[in-house]
Amino acid sequence: MAKILPSNAAPSLPWHARKADSDYGLSDEPNWREVDWAAHLNTVRVGDDELSYVDIGEGDGTPVVFVHGLGGQWQNFIENIPRVATERRVLAPDLPGFGMSRMPADGDISIQGYGRVVKRFCEELGLERVALVGNSMGGFIAAEVTIQDPERVERLVLISAAGITSSNVHEAPTALIGRVAQAITAATAAGHERMARRPRARHVALALVARHPSKLRSDAAWEGLMKGADKPGFRAALMASVRYDYRGRLSEITCPTLILWGENDSVITVDDAHEYERLISDSRKTVMEDTGHVPMMERPRAVNEVLLEFLSETGPAEDREPVDHVSERR
Repeated sequence: MAKILPSNAAPSLPWHARKADSDYGLSDEPNWREVDWAAHLNTVRVGDDELSYVDIGEGDGTPVVFVHGLGGQWQNFIENIPRVATERRVLAPDLPGFGMSRMPADGDISIQGYGRVVKRFCEELGLERVALVGNSMGGFIAAEVTIQDPERVERLVLISAAGITSSNVHEAPTALIGRVAQAITAATAAGHERMARRPRARHVALALVARHPSKLRSDAAWEGLMKGADKPGFRAALMASVRYDYRGRLSEITCPTLILWGENDSVITVDDAHEYERLISDSRKTVMEDTGHVPMMERPRAVNEVLLEFLSETGPAEDREPVDHVSERR
């Protein structure tokens, strides 16, 4: 029988945050709060759509494109972009229907459609080869881009990616909708940014998404996780995520792939990390202790370290030591 709920991991309770280690929620350097983001915001025409995106950094390495998840926007990676941009050019678009990007002109909200949008985004900006990094639905989309346009994607990073268990619920998505939408609904309830400022309210809003929401700084919780909620593309994108099954095509991904997951992900089971690793030949995984669905916001320093190390590597997986562990707390 197909699983209905994407994860059996129970969300933490507010007092569990007392046992969180000092690295949880700690920003990396350079600190995103010191960046003049307005100077790096742009728009680009992609077919009939106009996308908002951030473009920052430079370097000789392959440019990195971050793809946000359901209910998100480019700020989902606000803790990671400044650090990666010290070594490479970094771009992060708002997908159609999210952030500052309007709904798609042709009404096509699907994983395949979003894959084409990201591919055309790269084409419009002259990005011949890229490293793609996606979280949740963004990981689903990043992998789809890699299947659609394998010559363009040099490396792939899947952070708590949808597309495995989520594909089991296409015939009965109601429970999944309720479980995922609970966090989004709470985050967009009365108060909005005011809600992010109060630790208990922050926990209620983000308990399914982050392991210890009260340990996240209020401005990071707002900018990185709550600000992008309640956008017009949410419902259609959620349905698209549960209606598309690409598991039979994951073996077509041949580029080096990093699978990064939180051990306590309450949205998408960590078992999916193992399945992605099994289905993608040149892949390895890193699982982080005491971490939920958004490791890049919960443990920015650790994620950035693993990400940059992976991006700097050369050669196929068989030339490297296998990585299959739960990371040590830092």
